[in-house]
Amino acid sequence: MSTSLKIKDQPAGERPRERLLAHGAAALSHAELVAILLRTGCKGHNAVAIGQQLLARFSSLQALAAASVDQLRQTKGVGRDKAVTLVAAFALAHKMAQELQMESPVLDNPESIVQLLRAQNLGKEVETLQVLLLNTRRRLIRLEEVSEGTLDTLLVHAREVFRAAISANAAAIVLVHNHPSGDPSPSEADLKVTRDLIRAGQLLKIEVLDHIILGRATAGRARDYASLRELGYFHP
Repeated sequence: MSTSLKIKDQPAGERPRERLLAHGAAALSHAELVAILLRTGCKGHNAVAIGQQLLARFSSLQALAAASVDQLRQTKGVGRDKAVTLVAAFALAHKMAQELQMESPVLDNPESIVQLLRAQNLGKEVETLQVLLLNTRRRLIRLEEVSEGTLDTLLVHAREVFRAAISANAAAIVLVHNHPSGDPSPSEADLKVTRDLIRAGQLLKIEVLDHIILGRATAGRARDYASLRELGYFHP
């Protein structure tokens, strides 16, 4: 049975650590990367199989990253120490994403913005509006979390969005929020809020560069986000 085969009993070329050394981390599956964290102390269970069970149970890395120690321990072969290791690994990834914000990256295209914010938006169960405050060179001043809504509703007021921008002397802002459903397609409410904030920004001489909606990629949808500027909603 695959669940009783230990990693050390596998051919060297099939062991996750050896594969990572030979081919790099990008060549490994999600289950294999999880298996490296679970490599020891699995009580005879194949760590890759346990990784597969975890991913099957939680459906996605996003859900797995949001799981608690107690929830992880409900999977056979995952004890307290292994659950703590997984929680710590995902916490480090989140902190790394926060560090990237401190490096004042240039944010002049949707891809760079999504790359900056994707990790820290994983697991959010309600819509959250974040505002990127940018200087004249389109470098990040700081990130402000402005509003948090219900599962599918976000209440936004222009004064909340632009108060922080004025305080930081920002030249421009980018609006970013998530769709917990996973579908990043803009709703009518998203479009109305965007139009209202563009007009408010024009009065305050603070340009609204884009409104990006974060979702999840699927087999039929390669992108996990939508840029309202790219979709044409910022054109006169």
